[in-house]
Amino acid sequence: MTELTALSDDLLEAQWEAHPIWATLMGIRGHDHEMPDYSEAGDERRRARMGGIAARAAALDPAGQDPQERITRAVLLRAIQDERSDVEVRAVEYTVVDSFIAPVAQLLIRMSRIALTDRAVVEGYLARLAAIPAVLEALAQRHRAGIIAGRLPVRSLVDDTVAFIDRYLAHPERDPLRQPAPTPESGVDVAGFDAERERLLAERVHPAYARYREALVGEVAPRSRPDDRPGLCWLPGGEEFYAALCRRHTTTDRNTDDLHHTGLDLIARLDREYAEIGARALGERDPALVRRLLREDPALRWKDADALLAHARSTIARAEAAAPGWFGRLPSRGCQVRPVPDDEAPGAAGAYYMPPALDGSRSGVYYANTYGVGERHRYVSEATAFHEAVPGHHFQLTIAQELTGLPLLRRMYQSTAYCEGWGLYTERLADEMGLYSDDLSRLGMLTLDSMRAARLVVDTGLHAYGWSRERAAAYLRENTVMAEVDIESETDRYIAAPGQAPAYMVGRLEIQRLRTEATARLGDRFDIRAFHDTVLGNGALPLDVLADVVTSWVEAG
Repeated sequence: MTELTALSDDLLEAQWEAHPIWATLMGIRGHDHEMPDYSEAGDERRRARMGGIAARAAALDPAGQDPQERITRAVLLRAIQDERSDVEVRAVEYTVVDSFIAPVAQLLIRMSRIALTDRAVVEGYLARLAAIPAVLEALAQRHRAGIIAGRLPVRSLVDDTVAFIDRYLAHPERDPLRQPAPTPESGVDVAGFDAERERLLAERVHPAYARYREALVGEVAPRSRPDDRPGLCWLPGGEEFYAALCRRHTTTDRNTDDLHHTGLDLIARLDREYAEIGARALGERDPALVRRLLREDPALRWKDADALLAHARSTIARAEAAAPGWFGRLPSRGCQVRPVPDDEAPGAAGAYYMPPALDGSRSGVYYANTYGVGERHRYVSEATAFHEAVPGHHFQLTIAQELTGLPLLRRMYQSTAYCEGWGLYTERLADEMGLYSDDLSRLGMLTLDSMRAARLVVDTGLHAYGWSRERAAAYLRENTVMAEVDIESETDRYIAAPGQAPAYMVGRLEIQRLRTEATARLGDRFDIRAFHDTVLGNGALPLDVLADVVTSWVEAG
């Protein structure tokens, strides 16, 4: 084993130790009894371990490495930087929100999706239930430390989290932690498991969530920030935190002014397409009126959840059928479609994707949000399915897992700009592939472009320029076609996950730039299938590394 391989494995092991539930979900064994450590001491151990790996990585000389080893080294260095940034910004102290962005909801969401396929995972699941009180107490302690230091959560998001816990505790009969069930292959006594799980839920888990709720209500909420100061710039060290998070998610050094004005320019440029497609689909050329019709016409919204889910399934099937003409490398596994669970849905995004487990215990799943279905727009459903499932995240993440000739770090690394940039790129690619069923769905593609461009403006507005929550929401109302239910949840998402949302468009623009340059240089020799295989054939990459990979492919062509 080379030192580079050993370092990559050490970093992955450190990541699994920091995120053990995610390790189990991804089919990585050895951490099935463990829980994340949110304590200050846990952060110190993580910081020290990253420092040691970084020192060893810095000593590696790239001069003697082959091209794939140099890529692995670059990914390793970026992944170390990501882990260090995650610790340094101390987000656990002030990130209180009712979605999987925050640990309190993440515990329920992730644990409810663990496949109990053998005795070790079953026993680990029960051990994890027993450990939830310690995890929630550690979170409460970090919130208290944050308050003392002036790193305060946002009051409305704290209130939403309290409501989330209230929904959870009010319906013990549909507790998501009851969903995992031992498979016959696990060889455990199912009745005994059920009895012990019920005891732990009643005696440990539910009381622990109630205590955490009381800490939020009695200690955190009264000292939280108001909605007119939701951004990081209002916190001590917040400007540095935000700059670090923008670098972490975009894998670039683009500053906030650059990101903000890129978004403004893109919003303005989209008007031409709204006029062109709006004339065909709605008989209206004025971009503002097109957006108003899309936003306000009740006939363009879903009537029921079953229709929304059925449409998602048929859209994905259509994309799967067309994919061989555009991709040489295809994933070996298909994509399932399920609704976002009811208790999670009010604070969740409109849709999201969960990748399959490496060990085959769980398939990749496209989760569509049916909450408030009558407020959700039909015309965005196709573009969303292309982004989240096929040929978007399902292709990108599943293909990466199946690149067995690469180090596991390369197969598992997730760069926001690369992953979300690819998802956003495929929304436009789907139009080239002839996948949109009509011009109304093409308008849906434009509305999602508007949202991703607006994210550049709103995220920087909140965290660099001090915008209020209402100003951010008002900008989305004026410049996008998002439903009100989405505007509320998306605004809260940008507040709670600084720097993540701008990475979508940053990544998309870079992939488009690389394709345009490759087409110009290769001319008739340009092969779209080979281009896509090159982009997807190395796992997720920082954008500068992706540019080097594509340039090498062009030069070899």
